Amino acid sequence: MRIGIATVPLDYGKCPPWLFDRMKKLARGIVLAICEEFGPEEFLKRLSNPVWFQSLGCVMGFDWNSSGLTTTTLGALKEGLRSLENNLGIFVCGGKGKTSKKTPEQIKQWGQFLGWSEKETQRLVYASKISAKVDSSLIQDNFSIYHHNLIFTKSGKWTVVQQGMNTFLQKARRYHWASQGVKDFVEEPHSGIISDVHTKPLNLTAKESKTNKEISTELVREEPQTFLRDIKIISEKSNSLMKQKKLPGFTEMELSNIEFYWHPVLNEKFNLKRLKKTAEKLHFLKPKNFEELLSTEGIGPRTIRALSLVAEIIYGAKPSYEDPTRYSFAHGGKDATPYPVDREVYDQTLKIFERGIKKSQITLREKNEAQQRLHSFNR
Repeated sequence: MRIGIATVPLDYGKCPPWLFDRMKKLARGIVLAICEEFGPEEFLKRLSNPVWFQSLGCVMGFDWNSSGLTTTTLGALKEGLRSLENNLGIFVCGGKGKTSKKTPEQIKQWGQFLGWSEKETQRLVYASKISAKVDSSLIQDNFSIYHHNLIFTKSGKWTVVQQGMNTFLQKARRYHWASQGVKDFVEEPHSGIISDVHTKPLNLTAKESKTNKEISTELVREEPQTFLRDIKIISEKSNSLMKQKKLPGFTEMELSNIEFYWHPVLNEKFNLKRLKKTAEKLHFLKPKNFEELLSTEGIGPRTIRALSLVAEIIYGAKPSYEDPTRYSFAHGGKDATPYPVDREVYDQTLKIFERGIKKSQITLREKNEAQQRLHSFNR
């Protein structure tokens, strides 16, 4: 089995109608095969694996090294399962651009169709909104989220697949979530993040950022004037050597000009009037924890960054700047990294793809081409 890194350059334009039509049929056949063999929950589990998802897009015929693989594969999946959702028990919400913002509305529509209570529906709406906020505000890696899908089953299990773009680097990054693996929405919740570009982001999902988040929450629960004063000092002195006075509960820090070469304080400009309004709102609401703070309407990357900076520079609670991207493996590697290949699982995956190709309503020639792509990928 080949092991490597999938590059995800930004790709512009649209998928040709003739290709998209065939991708819909292939997607339908593959999902039918998986659901018949293992059930809808297994399909969700596989979607949450970045490598398996990449394999699915390749077998369906899209470019292997393109940001369009994500958007087109999920679009074909949504259209391919249209009118089969209730029978299969799989419901696809959201999409690219403006459609991504309709995800909560589409979840509510399906919830009403299934006869769910408002509480059951809101649980999925919350998962959609908080996962988008985490990947845009807690992982500040300069990739802007522009595609968001939440796929769920009748049992209430869900998977989120969303993608961000960095126009300067001309690259995309894909984020995967699975409800079964989320113990804490704000601490290492991902099933995988795939990208061939490593940056030095503000990563508040890392365990190492726990104290920083705790202090950030306390900053808005206490008198906001202290926080506003501190962020003003940081903004004014961000390009000079800073020495904080040693006060009870404070940490003395020296941040050299060299460190500021990469430090997020560099050239940071905060709208203090807007921050004041936000801080006063949070102070009034008094969030119980950081997740509740993040989920508050109107809280975005700048507010989170400002709180994190004060927690780090004034109180010495440094957050993580490690990139959370990791390339996960569907079936292990030939050199036993990260674990030995499970031949049984690997062979079963190939059989499922083969069955899906046969089930799809496409011509014999198109089926042969899809099988050739599968065999080429296998080699």
